[in-house]
Amino acid sequence: MVQSVIQTRQAADPATLIGSGKLQEIRGMVEGLEIDTVIFDHDLTPTQQRNLERALDIKVLDRTQLILDIFASRARTREGHLQVELAQMNYLLPRLAGRGTQMSRLGGGIGTRGPGETQLETDRRKIYRKIRRIEEELEAVKAGRAIQRRQRVEVPLSTLALVGYTNAGKSTLFNRLTGAGVEADARLFATLDPTVRKLQLPSRRQVLVSDTVGFIRNLPTMLVKAFRATLEEVRQAAVLLHVIDISSPLAGEHTEQVLEVLRALESDASPRILVLNKVDLLPEGVEAETAAARLLGEGAEAVKTRAAAISAQSGEGIPRLLELIDEILAGEKTSMVRFRIPAADGAAINLVHERAQVHEVVYKEEYCLMTAYAPESLRRRLREFVVE
Repeated sequence: MVQSVIQTRQAADPATLIGSGKLQEIRGMVEGLEIDTVIFDHDLTPTQQRNLERALDIKVLDRTQLILDIFASRARTREGHLQVELAQMNYLLPRLAGRGTQMSRLGGGIGTRGPGETQLETDRRKIYRKIRRIEEELEAVKAGRAIQRRQRVEVPLSTLALVGYTNAGKSTLFNRLTGAGVEADARLFATLDPTVRKLQLPSRRQVLVSDTVGFIRNLPTMLVKAFRATLEEVRQAAVLLHVIDISSPLAGEHTEQVLEVLRALESDASPRILVLNKVDLLPEGVEAETAAARLLGEGAEAVKTRAAAISAQSGEGIPRLLELIDEILAGEKTSMVRFRIPAADGAAINLVHERAQVHEVVYKEEYCLMTAYAPESLRRRLREFVVE
């Protein structure tokens, strides 16, 4: 980064987001420092982006486009590439109108991983057709993932999903718990594709642990939608391990932003353990309990009982975390439940197989009747299918 500029305004300029004076200031920097790209940490409308590019005569990216470019460089599997490409296509659609020869400026974000200039110069019909094809492929991938979930569990196992702000240490914790060799570094969004491994708890109960994509402030809605198949691991988890970098001065803000995404996924009611990570990086003289109290607030006694201060790097606090997981899973009430699920709703049927001990399954033409010992959280999630 060559230079940074901040402007505080009561209202955004509908034409350029920023005021004319600030725009001239940036233009002077562009010319004087030979800058080739300007990035706004804010979403721009298609009109604002076009006007800014005309005024500055260089490539202009907004926050969403930068995030998409980073996501594209991190994708490793076919599913990951498809999900990023779908988000890119949906981002580009409203930006095609009036671009003409300038459309190539959108290609590839700041790198070379975007959909490419050729695709950007096609018409809307082709883009819509491409979106439909990607969505169909993702549905096929989602169905395949559901089959894999069934095959990897000979008996129903509870799933723990690691969630948290990007760079909170989820992959390091995943490796510490499971012994897996998942990439864990300080890059944003190092994990895009979910990884699942088995873990044996102190009670000898076996569970599945899933590492997921990191969240960020104002995660673009199109990314939440595009990665919905990946984030199914979060929605279907028996317990969420919410990993927080307790050493960060923004820990409280990051915690709330993760909760916002969980609410969007309808997963905020799931049993949750706050995993206060990186206690080894706290400033000298600051105790983990003090930092935790500052984060959780005065009226959070109930939540405190579900918090564990750890260092995923050194292993400090991991035994207590495992005990907490055991306590929650052992304490969840189970009962015999009958579900009447539409035959077309494979996700709900798979969820019962994964989260409950299935006693009987009867397939009809239009629905599936399932009798199972199910935890209360599953009963709540599938309450519309419960036969009283």
